Amino acid sequence: MHLPADATHRDALVLGQVEVEVGAKGNEVRHEAPCRISHSICLSPPCATPDDCAMPTTRRADMFTADGKPSDDDPREHGPRLGDERTTLVESLRCQRLTLEMKCAGLDAEAMAQRSVEPSTMSLLGLVRHLAEVERETFRVMMAGHDVPRLFSSDAERDGDFDGAVPDLQVVAQAWDAWRAEVDFSTRFVAEAPSLDVTGDDPANQHGSGGGPMSLRQVLVGMIEEYARHMGHVDLLRERVDGRIGQ
Repeated sequence: MHLPADATHRDALVLGQVEVEVGAKGNEVRHEAPCRISHSICLSPPCATPDDCAMPTTRRADMFTADGKPSDDDPREHGPRLGDERTTLVESLRCQRLTLEMKCAGLDAEAMAQRSVEPSTMSLLGLVRHLAEVERETFRVMMAGHDVPRLFSSDAERDGDFDGAVPDLQVVAQAWDAWRAEVDFSTRFVAEAPSLDVTGDDPANQHGSGGGPMSLRQVLVGMIEEYARHMGHVDLLRERVDGRIGQ
């Protein structure tokens, strides 16, 4: 790199995030630093056109609600805001579940089964199947003590929920039917529980209990976390399908 002829030992140039300082003997001393004014040069890829250099002010995709703001057409709005502990947890989980449905609305089997970038096998359909499995294992098996088989996975096919998410109308319908059935059971179980202190047994630590009893309170928090984590995946998967974004 060629330094300006008038550079002194206290002058500096910046290349991206690397600051080049001229030492007392004219040698270059490099260390990371932000751009600053003093013979500074911030290198970035050149703009192909002036428009490319302009800061984007709008997104090209539409929002899921009419105006992109809280409104009456969003079923997650206008819920209880000053409820007790159970009401607050249940409402938060309800909104996460609704988000999954909203993000998948209007898609055909091909779009539902479209996967993310390799090597991931994740898809919107796979996530519906996965969350149906999680609901079942958490509420029906652990909390209610029912001895029922897994929906889509097995010991031999542990990723069956994602691997079996193929672009077939019947597979999509079965996934939604299973998810809604498990959500209905979970909702009834929580509503009928005498308190949030009731416990389920998690000896294999499959639900984050540490290998023991787990309260309904902690189960609800865990389910909210599970959905919230996957809604980030759902955001990106839906945008990849048709560019649609939204709350």
